[in-house]
Amino acid sequence: MRQWLSVLCCLALVAAVVWGTAQVGAQGGGSIVGEVKFSGTPPAPKIVKVNKDNQACGNEKKSEELVVGANKGIRYAVVSLVGATGAAAKPAQKPVLDQKGCQFSPHVLLLPAGAEVDILNPDGVLHNIHTFSTANPSINKAQPKFKKVMTEKFEKPEIIRVQCDAHSWMQSWIVVQGHPAYAVTDEGGAFKLDNVPAGKHKVEVWHETLGKMTREVEVKAGAPTKVTFELAKK
Repeated sequence: MRQWLSVLCCLALVAAVVWGTAQVGAQGGGSIVGEVKFSGTPPAPKIVKVNKDNQACGNEKKSEELVVGANKGIRYAVVSLVGATGAAAKPAQKPVLDQKGCQFSPHVLLLPAGAEVDILNPDGVLHNIHTFSTANPSINKAQPKFKKVMTEKFEKPEIIRVQCDAHSWMQSWIVVQGHPAYAVTDEGGAFKLDNVPAGKHKVEVWHETLGKMTREVEVKAGAPTKVTFELAKK
């Protein structure tokens, strides 16, 4: 009798798990996949002459303020879900902002609110980290050649411009988000937002020189929703 009761209990537990999984699947979200493209003829990339520390920095740099691929895909555009809720996922590894060759990398760094960032100086020259922010305290710190790593923390959502006061061409952005639904476009202008709840949503794209654009999309459970943004030079 006890054996039968054990079997029945196990069967009931399995049924409950299967039913719960089905319910989660029925109520689950989908994804938003798409591209951010340049509308019209892209301008030629800007070339900046280097006038300091040439041995470490080289003689010229290609500006990354507008990077357009062969298919007109725009790199370094930030895509996010307007009004998204939930805590931003913690990164598996501590984010890094590198300055190798006197150029910030990546040009646009995405962070969840509260994350720490390691700022690297492998160049053997003086850099100076200067952030322009309002929600987070501004940073204006020298990073001598012997200080290979500086660690900073950004607590609040905000788009922050970063520059090196020692090398005027060095510019980048730190985008701090307070929710998990955000991404930055790759070299082809592509992006993907996962685990988006089913229903209608507004998706916003931001680019440092081309501004913002918002589109409304409808997400269906278990399926990708495709969207394309076309940004023009102002």
